[in-house]
Amino acid sequence: MAKKIRMAIVGATGMVGRTFLKVLEERNLPVEEYFLFASSRSAGTKVEFMGREYIVEELKEDSFDRGIDIALFSAGASTSLHFAPIAASKGCIVIDNSSAWRMEKDVPLVVPEVNPEDIKWHKGIIANPNCSTIQAVVVLKPLHDKYKIKRIVYSTYQAVSGAGYQGYLDLEEGLKGAPPKKFPYPIAGNVIPHIDVFLENGYTKEEMKMINETRKILHDDSIKITATTVRVPVFNGHSESINVEFEKQFDLEELKETLKSAKGVVVQDDPANLLYPMPIYVSGKDEVYVGRIRRDESVESGVNLWVVADNIRKGAATNAVQIAEKVIEYFFS
Repeated sequence: MAKKIRMAIVGATGMVGRTFLKVLEERNLPVEEYFLFASSRSAGTKVEFMGREYIVEELKEDSFDRGIDIALFSAGASTSLHFAPIAASKGCIVIDNSSAWRMEKDVPLVVPEVNPEDIKWHKGIIANPNCSTIQAVVVLKPLHDKYKIKRIVYSTYQAVSGAGYQGYLDLEEGLKGAPPKKFPYPIAGNVIPHIDVFLENGYTKEEMKMINETRKILHDDSIKITATTVRVPVFNGHSESINVEFEKQFDLEELKETLKSAKGVVVQDDPANLLYPMPIYVSGKDEVYVGRIRRDESVESGVNLWVVADNIRKGAATNAVQIAEKVIEYFFS
């Protein structure tokens, strides 16, 4: 390693920010110095990280005037829109976890198992996709390469942690009978078919994120995609029923073998022994789990998949850290 890398964590005290720190400790990147930033509200917080105590600084416009090479952002879209260009103008490569930059033409939208090569054409900002999109495309990419996907129907069952700490509290306190503060209705003992705001076409923003991001990551605007995203009373781990129609015919066993050999995928598919992925067992893991793999007999060449992953790790923090690893490999080694 020729250069001593300096890395910033923006939003270090939030749910994803704290998971950034945990994942960075586990993966041990070749980083010489870390800087932890948050809003003025959280500035001054002491955080144990990498065997030492850090004091979180307030994020300011001059925060990047110290030769920071890479910054992991998870502080919301408005913060990213303002501060990511400032950081990039100082020579820092920003890996942004918000929705701010994902669909910008000049910003790569990256899942390292799927399209790492897109990192190479960044112009200072790299976007981390939506949590529900990340786990889907990790499974879909090897199938698209082999059989060419024609159409996707997404139905998601998304954990409350995807709505941040307040979403988590809504379930925790709701189980004790408290009224909701984050969600429009109680989430305990309920499912809410509504994530993010409704748009004019009747879809929610979350549903359109999945549709548009899938096409961008897979580099294929011809795929027909529809989505229904639902919040469920699960603390952590998003589940997705994904129905896929291919252009080419497939052998089911060969398709399963393709998934078994795919990077970042764990196949759990043994219905006879009641083995299938569930959020309670994938929480804390970085892989994407797939099961209930069966032919869709209502179309000529279709398959049903059940896909589960930890939305705070692979769906956010781990994916961003994996992007950082690739950035180091491509630009700093």
